[in-house]
Amino acid sequence: DVATDLKTLQNVLQNPKQRGVFGEYYLSSVLENILAPGQYQTQYKFRDGEMVDAVIFLDKGQILPVDSKFSLENYNRMIEASGKEREQLMQKVKADLKGRIDETSKYIRPSEHTMDFAFMFIPSESLYYDLLINNVGQGGSSRDLIEYAFREKHVIITSPTSFMAYLQTVLQGLRSLQIEEQAKDIQVRVGKLGQHIAKFEEYMQKLGNSLGTTVNHYNNAHKELGKVDKDVVKIAGSDSSVEVLTLDRPSSIDKK
Repeated sequence: DVATDLKTLQNVLQNPKQRGVFGEYYLSSVLENILAPGQYQTQYKFRDGEMVDAVIFLDKGQILPVDSKFSLENYNRMIEASGKEREQLMQKVKADLKGRIDETSKYIRPSEHTMDFAFMFIPSESLYYDLLINNVGQGGSSRDLIEYAFREKHVIITSPTSFMAYLQTVLQGLRSLQIEEQAKDIQVRVGKLGQHIAKFEEYMQKLGNSLGTTVNHYNNAHKELGKVDKDVVKIAGSDSSVEVLTLDRPSSIDKK
């Protein structure tokens, strides 16, 4: 019955080993609902044999590591406690989360084609919510923890409801970056095209000048031939002569 199922779930969540399995299962369910099978992989193994709970395959062979961390035991005890005991447990919860942030950051491996950040998935909306509204810690310590994760360890903390929003932001950012890269590539190609056209015009100008010089030499040679012809006529006493054919100089190419 329902009561038995809830009791079984409670026992699972109270078992430190089983909590990790539950977190991985929850993460796998979320990924299965929002991504196609080929877009992600659970229990992804790195070169050194270390495994992360899941990775999401992005464009250009890049991967986004996602680790599921479920520190609920001290958190549940903290909720039920009060006074100094609550403060002590609060510090333990913060230490648990910090340790898991550090652990998640180990999966950021650009040399193995990961992004330069990772997702830390907390399968507990209440814990995630308390992090956001500063209920975990006092004096902004939870906010400091989120800042520590993002700024120092490049880890983005997510929950079941916020996971998709963060992922969509990453994917949209990558698309925008790709469009920007394509625009830059087009700009470079247009620049090269302009250089090639300028070079072509330069060579055409040189060719025109060379042809003009060649025509001048040709015409001058025929003029000299005409002089030779006159000499021959005078010597031979003949009226026959060679008709001198001249060529027009090619029009110059105006640069615009």
